[in-house]
Amino acid sequence: MAVIAANKAAILELAARQTPTDPVMRRLEGYIHLQFFACMWGLVPGSLNDENSPFNECAHAYLAGTRALLMHLLAMPGDRAPVRALVDKIELEMLENGASLVMCRYSDEPFDTAEIIGPHWGEIPFHPESLFSFAGLALAIVGCAWLAGRPRRSTGAVMG
Repeated sequence: MAVIAANKAAILELAARQTPTDPVMRRLEGYIHLQFFACMWGLVPGSLNDENSPFNECAHAYLAGTRALLMHLLAMPGDRAPVRALVDKIELEMLENGASLVMCRYSDEPFDTAEIIGPHWGEIPFHPESLFSFAGLALAIVGCAWLAGRPRRSTGAVMG
């Protein structure tokens, strides 16, 4: 899925340029955006490459949706040359990285756009990368709140 992640923007760009659209394509695009949001935009370290990450399943879901969108774009009407070129590029990258043989533990689960998959929140305390990410975020928020609440010093001179 790392190769799909690296090409996600290009896939979504192809979809944005697709005319005409259809309900399946729009549903897939909506699902990808919602799932990406639910997975905190893929910002938590290890969410993609660490199967023990509480965010791995939700990352797999938005990438499975992205892959499904790419496959659907192949069947859409119009000039398919840019889509085929991207598919060829992705297949080559997968072969170069040996990714075609690597299966995630979530790869055999059915794909359903009606189900948004969230992170496994209860597992965050047991996953150091996730825990430190949220601890760092909490410290940043507290630091910003503290700085915003500090009294301001006057720098003006006293006239007398």
